[in-house]
Formats: sequence, structure tokens, C-alpha cells
Amino acid sequence: MEPIIKIRSIKKFFGSTEALRGVSLDVQKGEVIVIIGPSGSGKSTFLRCINRLEEYDEGSIIVDGIPLDSTQHINQVRTEVGMVFQQFNLFPHLTVLQNITLAQKVVRGRDVAESDRVAKELLVKVGIPEKADAYPGQLSGGQQQRVAIARALAMNPKIMLFDEPTSALDPEMIQEVLDVMMTLAKEGMTMVVVSHEMGFARAAANRAILMDNGLIVEEAAPDVLFSNPKEERTKAFLSKVL
Repeated sequence: MEPIIKIRSIKKFFGSTEALRGVSLDVQKGEVIVIIGPSGSGKSTFLRCINRLEEYDEGSIIVDGIPLDSTQHINQVRTEVGMVFQQFNLFPHLTVLQNITLAQKVVRGRDVAESDRVAKELLVKVGIPEKADAYPGQLSGGQQQRVAIARALAMNPKIMLFDEPTSALDPEMIQEVLDVMMTLAKEGMTMVVVSHEMGFARAAANRAILMDNGLIVEEAAPDVLFSNPKEERTKAFLSKVL
């Protein structure tokens, strides 16, 4: 089956620093991939290249048959790829409902009734339907991140990218966000997740990938990678985080 994401030999430089050193990866439709690794290993840069939030200097990326090679194609891909960041990036002056409906109206061209219906259904899905009229400042971090996930899902993406979605949360709020992500995984959403949540990786991922120094060091099923890694770098990293 043709991969829904096909990445070939991606290189990215920040000045003289080579942040990505020829990374290649195929992601199949419905697959959940969790990328782990130390800070500065290139994980987030790699993720952001998938929807061209980050320009890459060499290589190619094809998403759902669309090459990321022109402005038109980049915009086309971004309508199919949802992204959730560490920071929630909600508009503080808009209600939860307005945060979720805004892009639906502007980008998808939905009318008020349709965008409201989609938003309310997604608030039920992420477990906070009662917060529709609240403002972001009235929500906990976990609730804000769930709104951010609902906002991304409102665009009907085929792929969801998560860049350390729980790293800015208090420990007791992490699970509520992971539960939403687990539901998406079970429903067959294609997901690429940068995260240190090993429990989520074990439970939801088809593959776990260790990145370091701008390269994929090792990839395997999570149980295999975590319990029986082959590479010394993987063993050293996991000995500090497991």
C-alpha cells in the first residue's frame, strides 16, 4: 500500500548546524508513530517539516500523494494535516466554541450552523461539552489542550501531528489529553507524535522511533524498542527515561 506520508532524505540546516541529516520515513494510513529522543535531536524540526511549517533544504516529502514543492501544494497539504503544539495557541479573546469554529468558516467555508454543530460534537468527543462558552483563561491546561485538539479535528484532517502535546501540562492533566489521543488512535487516525509519554507509545503506537543528532537511530514496535533495543544509543537514552 502506498504510504500516506513518504519522506526521503530530508536535510535541514540552521546556519552551519545540520539539524536533520538525511531522514527518511514512510507512514502508512492509520499508523500511529511516536518519536522519542533527547532535546535537540531534531524531533520537532522533523515533525514541522511534514506540513512545511519548517522549510527543509534537501530531500522530498509527499503527503497523501501531494508533493510539498509549491505554495499551492503546501496549502493543499495543510488542509489535510492537523497539528497540535506544546503551547495551546488559543485566541484568548474568543470563547472555546469560537476558537473551534473560526477556521471552519474561513478555510472550510462552513456556515455558522454547520461549524457550531461540528464544534459541539468535538467538544463532546474531547470530554468538555460544558466549556463551549468559556474563555481559554478560565480553563485548565489540560482542557485548553483538548480544545486545541478539537480545533484541529474540526478541519477533518486525514493526519494529525502532535509536538510534545503534554509537555506544558501539570502531571495530573496529562492523562486526560492522552485519553483523547488514544481514542483517535483506536479510530484509525494517522498520527505522528513527538512525545516522552512511553505509556502512550506502548498502548497506541505501531512504531516507536528514537531520533538523535538529526538522524533516526532505531525504529521498532514499542515493546521491542523499549525492552530489547539493538543500538547502544537507544539503550543509553532509555536507561535514563524508563
